[in-house]
Amino acid sequence: MRKFLKNYLLKYEIQNIKQVIISLIIGMKQEERRNNINFLVEVYLDNTEFIEDLLKLTTLDEIRIFLKRSIYNIPIREGILYFKKNKEIFVLEAFLDQLYYNHLNEQVKNLNKKEKTMISLFVKYKTEIYNLNMLYRGIKNKIDKKLLSQFLINNYLFLNEEKLKYLLNLNNLDDFLPMVELLLKNVTKADQIFITLKIDTKHIIRSIEQFYITYYFKKFTIKIDDIDFFTISKILEVLIKKEKEIKFDILPRVIKIIHKKFKVLKKI
Repeated sequence: MRKFLKNYLLKYEIQNIKQVIISLIIGMKQEERRNNINFLVEVYLDNTEFIEDLLKLTTLDEIRIFLKRSIYNIPIREGILYFKKNKEIFVLEAFLDQLYYNHLNEQVKNLNKKEKTMISLFVKYKTEIYNLNMLYRGIKNKIDKKLLSQFLINNYLFLNEEKLKYLLNLNNLDDFLPMVELLLKNVTKADQIFITLKIDTKHIIRSIEQFYITYYFKKFTIKIDDIDFFTISKILEVLIKKEKEIKFDILPRVIKIIHKKFKVLKKI
């Protein structure tokens, strides 16, 4: 469980790496770059020196060389190469996110029986949200279908490979969103967990994620007398609720600051 939690925290280190690279691209000063970093997660991962050294670098090539011997080597190498050719960071972010979910899926194999029962479902629903978010962003930004397909993860809860491929081949969001609702409409009835996905067009991914979170908590009725299940449940509950706060409150404020800075630089 401790190993799993450490690997779970990698998503926030990946967010730090993205922040370092994006802030470097848009020309933020080093102090501004530092302000966007979550140093607490690096303390938990015992990786403070790593992020401090990364912040000192001043070019994308320096970052690529610095991360060459790390697990981030291939995503960074391919992402930076694509950015230099196309001036687009989508691929860089997608490669890093894909690395995280593939890594998390691998870690599930090392869990004991009770941990695996709850955490495998947690990882499956998180991965499926990632796949849907990737498809949504890809269709919205008209990303090449072949390229987009490379970022999908083979770990499913409600949507299998065939259904994801069908969604991948849709060309606009007017078709994509109703189809997602249709595919998920009755999937929970087999478990007799009667919830319905209602996509909020102002907060599309948020409403999809809330559907999965509701399903997850309803799926498990934890027995108070089973201390193992109860403990795991409470740990995951904290992770889910804290992640919602970070994703839907803290990160949007940071992104607004970065976008504002980028617009000012473009005018100059």
